[in-house]
Amino acid sequence: MEVHTVTADATEFTCNAYLLPGEPTTLIDAGTMPGVTDVIADHVDTLDRVVLTHQHGDHVGELDAVLDEFDAELYAFGDHPRRAVALADGDEIAVGPETAEVVHTPGHAADHVSLVGETALFSGDVVVYEDGAFDDGSFGRTDMAGQSRETLIESLRTLLDRLPASVTTMYAGHGDPFDATKSAESVRDVIERALERADRREPKYPDE
Repeated sequence: MEVHTVTADATEFTCNAYLLPGEPTTLIDAGTMPGVTDVIADHVDTLDRVVLTHQHGDHVGELDAVLDEFDAELYAFGDHPRRAVALADGDEIAVGPETAEVVHTPGHAADHVSLVGETALFSGDVVVYEDGAFDDGSFGRTDMAGQSRETLIESLRTLLDRLPASVTTMYAGHGDPFDATKSAESVRDVIERALERADRREPKYPDE
């Protein structure tokens, strides 16, 4: 699967925004990096849609700029004034060459979804591989208003229940992708470790 992290050169805090060429050309999250539209244009001539994992500021800061520049449609689980397509748990959408299932994974954000494909998982912030708190399987923060550790734990369990054994790569909202073909561990191992850590109910960060 061809995936470009178009926010890779950001100098300010942002999420990973992933561009997948193909039909339809898809951007997963928009990030906050000024000039991200130029990076997208370096790879593709048109952008058909933006799919949001959730609407936290670091994922949507440049959303309007991207939608305006490419006249793209917005796919989102939560309400948004520019949403063209409402996502629901269990929906299937094309992500690059694969078909991905939309899995509602709240806890970090009420509108959070993960995209579970045949070989790739786009996990947003519900689970990441490295984020400064843990380096080999971490869970989304739950210490801010509207967040819930208990709900996130259930989301991780749901994700494990609906994760095909064929998934070998995890593209998270922060940190580097995890590629199981270059590791002795699987994507499932990473999620299970994140779940174990979340289930301890200990603060993710010392000042939490």
